[in-house]
Formats: sequence, structure tokens, C-alpha cells
Amino acid sequence: MSKIDALKKNQSTYDVVVIGAGAAGFFCAGNIAENRPDLSVAILEKSNKILSKVLVSGGGRCNVTHACFEPKELVQFYPRGKRELLGPFTRFGPSDTISWFEDRGVALKVEDDGRMFPETDNSQTIANCLQHTAFSSGVQLLLNTEVVALDRKNDRFELTLRDGEKLHARFVVVAAGGYPKATQFAWLTAIGHHITEPVPSLFTFNIPGHRILELMGVSVPHATVTLPEHDIITQGPLLVTHWGLSGPAALKASSAGARKLSQCGYHCKVQVNWVNMASNTVVEKLLKAKRNNESWQSGPWQDIGLPKRLREFMLQESGVDRYQRWADVPDKVLESLATCITEYELEAKGKTTFKEEFVTCGGIDLKEVNMKTMESRFHPHLYFCGEILDIDAVTGGFNFQAAWTTAWHTAQAIISN
Repeated sequence: MSKIDALKKNQSTYDVVVIGAGAAGFFCAGNIAENRPDLSVAILEKSNKILSKVLVSGGGRCNVTHACFEPKELVQFYPRGKRELLGPFTRFGPSDTISWFEDRGVALKVEDDGRMFPETDNSQTIANCLQHTAFSSGVQLLLNTEVVALDRKNDRFELTLRDGEKLHARFVVVAAGGYPKATQFAWLTAIGHHITEPVPSLFTFNIPGHRILELMGVSVPHATVTLPEHDIITQGPLLVTHWGLSGPAALKASSAGARKLSQCGYHCKVQVNWVNMASNTVVEKLLKAKRNNESWQSGPWQDIGLPKRLREFMLQESGVDRYQRWADVPDKVLESLATCITEYELEAKGKTTFKEEFVTCGGIDLKEVNMKTMESRFHPHLYFCGEILDIDAVTGGFNFQAAWTTAWHTAQAIISN
């Protein structure tokens, strides 16, 4: 923290003030300062912590972006912002993000599912890069500095802080993250901007009191999660926790249905296909094992892909005695077992979010932002980037990519101004 404290300055006027010391805020400030050393740039952070989501993302490895390089394909991962991001991604997408970090000595790697992490597998690498880029270019950081009001005074903005102090700036960038409550946007609605009501996104499903919770810790690599009442189908790894369902497949479903699920109080039916296979395919594999009189311990399980604890649970749920010979199990029972494996129905009653990785659906209405520059359509020289915008994505590095992209466009607009 001593390094950060040394960067604090006692001044009240800057060329650029960036509100929020997260991924978008640092990326934007660093890009501006690198390219325009003549501009004084400050980052304001209301807490005493910086880059919190960067540090905890991806289990402490930081899922920087995703290896999806076609903009039309990339936007499909954004339930909110799909149409508006097509142009910005064309100008600055994942390949540009990779190059940006590599130019600063940070190599990224691609995992089998397309997620990209620093080769160090340490999120501190990304945080250090963002800090070094900003601080070595003269960006100043003011911690415990909360903005409570924003006004236009002639050719400058006046920012009123929680302690009553005032700062002034030619350009203001709001990169304050996603607020969980609409009231926290009051200082922005006061200057005419409208807010799409924020609701949680990227949460896990609570399944209270269900026997599935006995399988805490069991995971499958390829599952399909369906929310039949909301026409949502997602695929990916799935994890059973002590409260319910988690993992990418569950998180994708929660992201896709964030607003609908909020409206129904997070009570909904969840159907799980544990093996991402058609029911008749599983039936065929079970019948083949029966014809070959294979043992329960081997049988078709490796081919189907059920972990041992989940396999035994499915047998129990289907009323199959695991000590019974395959040859003695009626075909109808095997069909029920296949249905259980591919169409297992649960009832979600609530959600669980991780505070550090909280993602919201909602924010500044995109119709009020010029998506080529991220500038407010109401106030010249006021910009928005990152999660403050009504943009969010499924898990997999896509939310960070939106942060890098919108921050880069903001920086370019200010650099060229």
C-alpha cells in the first residue's frame, strides 16, 4: 500500500478523473496516460481496495478474456449488450486484448474451453500490469474518495466528494462497477441519465432440502441445464455444492435468465442432463450392457461419463438395486434410469452470489451512450465504461472483455480530443 499512498497528490483539478479503481478504470486511465503524458489523470476509489474482481476472478488466476475472435460470434455471449457491442468488438476485441497484455510483458494462454489466463496462473500478474501501466505513466490514485454529486461548471465538471471536498476535471470517466441497488446511481440520475434496474447475474441455484445435496463436491464436465419455464438451455461443467448447483452451466443459465429469475423470486424448475446425451442414447448403452451381462461396477458407466457417487445416486433414484444383475433389470427400469440421468428435475428456491465476483444485470441505459466513444449523449466529455453500463455476459472471461473494450474506446476518445 505504500506505493499507492505515494501516488496520492493534494490537488483539486485534473484533466481526467476516472471514478472506480477496477479493471475498466485502470485500463482506461493507463491507456490515456501512456498516450497523452500532457494530461493529468487521477483514479478515484471509494474504498481502500483496488482491482478486487481482477484478483479473485477465475479462482485467483484471472480469466482475462476468451479465445473467441469473431465479433458476431462473441456478442452471442452477452444477454445484455449483444447488439450494441458488435461495433466496439470489431475495433477492439480479444485479439487486441491479448496483444495489449503481451506488449507489456504478460503472455496469456488458452484453456480447452476457450478461457484465457495469464501463463503465470496468478491474477496478481494482471493486477501488477494494470498498476504499472497506470502508475509509471503518472496516473494518481485517491483511495477512500467517494463521489456523491457531479455537476457541470462552464467547461469543467465539479465532483463533490463524501467529505464535502470538491474536485474539478475536463473529462470524467465513470467506471464504478455495477451497483446492486438503483438508489446508488442517484448522483447519475440527478444529471439526467436513466438506469435499467440492476439485478444479480452470474449466481448459483439454491436447492434447499433436496437429497442431491448429499453429492456435494461431485462435478461433471459436460452437462446441460434447462430452465423450462423460461426457455433457457445452457451447457458446460456442473458442480453440486452444499447449497445447490454451481459451475459454468449453472452460471450461464442464471446470466441468461437474470431479469426473468428476479421477477419470479428465483423460484423455478431446473432440469439437468448430467451427461449431455439424448435419453435414447443412454438407453442404448444401458441395454447393451444388459445384453452383455456386464457388472454394475463397470458396465457402460465410463462410456456414459457418470462419476461413481452420482451413478449410485441415479441408481437409487430410479429404484435399481446396485447389487442386482443387469440381466435381471427390466428394460422399463433402465429407461427410467436413462430419464433420470438425462432429465433430472430439481426446484430452485433462491440464489447464492459471491460478493467479490458480483455481476449485475442493469446500469446506464445504452441508448444514452455513444457506443463508438462511450460518451454520454447528454453531457459532452462524460464517459462510461465497464460494468456501470447495462452490459453483462456469461462466465468465461466475457465480462472482462467488455470492460477492456469499453475502456479502450473511452481512452481513445479522450486521447484524440
